[in-house]
Amino acid sequence: MSSERQYRREIASFGKMLHERGYVAAMDGNLSVRLDEQRILATPTAMSKSMMRPSDMVIVDLEGRHISGRRAVSSEIAMHLLIYKLRPDVQGIVHAHPPTATGFAAAGIALNQPLVCEVVIGLGSIPLAKYGTPGTPELTDALEPLIPQFDAILMSNHGVVTYADTLHHAYMKMETVEHFSQIALVTHLLGRQQPLGHEELEKLMLARSKYQGSKSAAPLPLAVGCDGAGNHREAARGESEDSSPESTPKSRRAIARHR
Repeated sequence: MSSERQYRREIASFGKMLHERGYVAAMDGNLSVRLDEQRILATPTAMSKSMMRPSDMVIVDLEGRHISGRRAVSSEIAMHLLIYKLRPDVQGIVHAHPPTATGFAAAGIALNQPLVCEVVIGLGSIPLAKYGTPGTPELTDALEPLIPQFDAILMSNHGVVTYADTLHHAYMKMETVEHFSQIALVTHLLGRQQPLGHEELEKLMLARSKYQGSKSAAPLPLAVGCDGAGNHREAARGESEDSSPESTPKSRRAIARHR
């Protein structure tokens, strides 16, 4: 079991990594760790995540009351406390503003299409919470219905929050969300998406229980726009039909129209 000293170092380290990767700017973002049943170790307010030292962290109780630390705690501590309350399995939380994922949040687009198998296994689906003013009950009210079912949430016009059984895993989920957002953006730019179908998702459900490091509470996403056979089987069938003698002239005409 990690000591408080180790947790302080971890928060400072992951805070620096968030800043280095451009997931936060200026004094954005916040991180926390559950020390025990009564105490939360969290980042201070009004401080760059790239400049934090272990001694800068603040300890609060489950009501957000200051216990120790020279600085004031983050104004968004209520979000962390709600997650710890609703999810006893959670030990670490990361909130940041990774650009691509936050762009989806600002556009009002959830990342709920099953496009990448690793994301489906590790995170299931990434929903979009309605907008809530930071540091107010509006924010926690918007997140509350989603927290029990998901491990990563897009926050409308705001950012992303991820949480897990360790701070390390919470941080890795943040990286996964941003990476998947970049992939999803490419599919939007290409004007086409090929979501996994029901059959593929059923196989991933079986694989999830065996996947090392995957402890997501999130349900698998729906196979949006796909029938039960799965999109890859349909694609293969379409290619086979197009290669038949009867369909070749028609296929060539279709290609010519797109040139």
